[in-house]
Amino acid sequence: MSAELPVLHPDWPAPASVQTLCTTREGGVSSAPWDTLNLGTHVGDNHGDVLENRRRLAVWTRQEPENFGWLQQVHGTTVAELPVAGVPSADGAVTQAANTVCAILTADCLPVLFCDQGGRRVGAAHAGWRGLADGVLEQVAGWFPRPSEVLAWLGPAIGPARFEVGPEVRRRFLEHCDEADVCFTPAPHRPDHYLADIYGLARLRLTRAGVTRIYGGDFCTMTDDQRFFSYRRDGETGRMASCIWLTS
Repeated sequence: MSAELPVLHPDWPAPASVQTLCTTREGGVSSAPWDTLNLGTHVGDNHGDVLENRRRLAVWTRQEPENFGWLQQVHGTTVAELPVAGVPSADGAVTQAANTVCAILTADCLPVLFCDQGGRRVGAAHAGWRGLADGVLEQVAGWFPRPSEVLAWLGPAIGPARFEVGPEVRRRFLEHCDEADVCFTPAPHRPDHYLADIYGLARLRLTRAGVTRIYGGDFCTMTDDQRFFSYRRDGETGRMASCIWLTS
C-alpha cells in the first residue's frame, strides 16, 4: 500500500485474512467545511470531490471502487449481506465474500467492526444512540454462527465527556437493561441531562449478545478536531469511513 492516506488501523488480534482501516479527515480534496477526506455523498459536499476521495480510498485499499458496500444509513437495525446491487438502506453490513468492503460512515456515531476468529466472516455496524438502543449491534453479531468466537472493534465516536443526552435517551437504554445506568452521569451544567458513554453502552450490549472479545473505544471525535469530523462540534462537516474486508 502507498502512504498517501493517514488512516487508523484497529489494534486487535484479527486473523490475517481480515483487513481493516478507519479513515481520518486528512488526505482528500474536499474544501471547508468538509476538508479534506469527506467520504459522505449526503452532506452537501461537491459530488466530484467525494468521488475523488472514494477513489483515493480504493487505491489505498487496493480495491476497485465498486467493491465498496456503501449504505444509506438511517439509524435503524437492518443489516445488508454484501455484495448486493445498489445502495441498501441499512445500518449494518456483513459478508463472507472476499474483496467486498463493508464500509460505515460516521462523524460522532459509533462504528463497530466485527470478524470471526477463523477469518471467514466480517461485518460492520453504524451505531448512533437510536440504532444502539434498538439493537443494531445484536443484529450484526447474530449473523455470526457463534458470537462467542467474534471479535469487535469500537472505532472513533464522541467520547463520554462530551456526549450530552436528554432523559429520554437514558430511559430507552434502561428499558433494555438496568445495568446501563452506569453509562450515564449527570451533565454538570444542564439539569435532567446526562453524559452518556457510548463505548460503555456498546460493550454492555455486545457482552449480553455473547461477544466478549471487544477492543478499541478510546477516541473522541468531538475533541480531536485534527483527525476527526464531528457533527456535534461543527454541524456541517464530512464523514469518515470504517472499513473491513476479507482477502482472497
